[in-house]
Amino acid sequence: MAGIYIHIPFCKQKCVYCNFYSIPNLKLREDYLKSLLKEIHLRKDYLSTEKISTIYIGGGSPSLLTFQELDSIFEELNCAFSINTTAEITLEANPEHLDENYLYNLKQMGWINRLSIGVQSFFDNDLKLLNRKHSGLQSINSILKAQEVGFNNISMDLIYGIPSLSDSDWIINLQKSAELNIQHLSCYALTVEADTMLDKMIRKKIIPPVYEEKCARQFEILLEYIYQCGFIQYEISNFCKPGFESKHNSNYWNNTKYAGFGASAHSYNGISRQWNVSDVTHYIATIEKEKIPFEIETLSPNDQYNEYIMTSLRTNKGISKKQIQTIFPQNYIKLSKSISKYININLILETPDSFILTNKGKLFADKVASDLFL
Repeated sequence: MAGIYIHIPFCKQKCVYCNFYSIPNLKLREDYLKSLLKEIHLRKDYLSTEKISTIYIGGGSPSLLTFQELDSIFEELNCAFSINTTAEITLEANPEHLDENYLYNLKQMGWINRLSIGVQSFFDNDLKLLNRKHSGLQSINSILKAQEVGFNNISMDLIYGIPSLSDSDWIINLQKSAELNIQHLSCYALTVEADTMLDKMIRKKIIPPVYEEKCARQFEILLEYIYQCGFIQYEISNFCKPGFESKHNSNYWNNTKYAGFGASAHSYNGISRQWNVSDVTHYIATIEKEKIPFEIETLSPNDQYNEYIMTSLRTNKGISKKQIQTIFPQNYIKLSKSISKYININLILETPDSFILTNKGKLFADKVASDLFL
């Protein structure tokens, strides 16, 4: 089984905490979609022997796609790939686009069976700081209306560590998530990318900086509260009701092959990783010449080992002893020695089958993983 990711960088307004490559005009949008469809056709052999089990349409604002545009994408995907009839097909969406009419028609199309809604916070002062177009009330209404028209697999994103977000408000965000009876929740610490509006506002002292201590504290609040609501933490930033893990996201953590289409999209086939250029106009111009503008990295045995350590350590299954001994037998003794110090300070729990981060260890996941790399 394999996955497909479609990148749709349509943004009406740049977000303050990231740098999306947005498509500002209709002509460029039309050219981009033509190029996207052509790329799917040109790369139809990339996963030719694989059944497609997940499709994720994300990045920017995919909910700005018309139904005709969505149809054309799925028709091309169906021509190029063998898609499982039970495939998980997700559309990333902004709350302000999800009115009742849009949701009803989206459901009637029959393609999309999962929504990922970018709520970020239910507090309007947080959303204003993040330069988001929607309100907290719109987020609530979009989820309720999606449920009314028949979507029963809904994920939402929340961000913690926002300068304006107090601990008590963070708890309220989590409570509202539980009250809305969603199936999946992704929670991310706010990161400040260089040269974004948020970065400039912090440097000018218009707003306070993002404090690591605050992020860590709100992450601990998240873990304590989310378990009480019946959610499983199956990856550091991802939580779900039993049976509602994101199959697509799990592809990334389980070393599954996937193909990405569109500007800046990544692909992985187990041996190499490749990524398309981010510049939309360069992407379009190159695709028009029947070429795909990408860079590629062939993964050495050490690279493959390091990727397994990094991705598996983020999950609730942890690092499998059996898998290390089977695929990377020469590294098992070294891993056991390196990991012992983290077991001794309660950052990693050793079970008969695996090495798993403790809740305390999850705060230092990247540091622990990098120390275990070859």
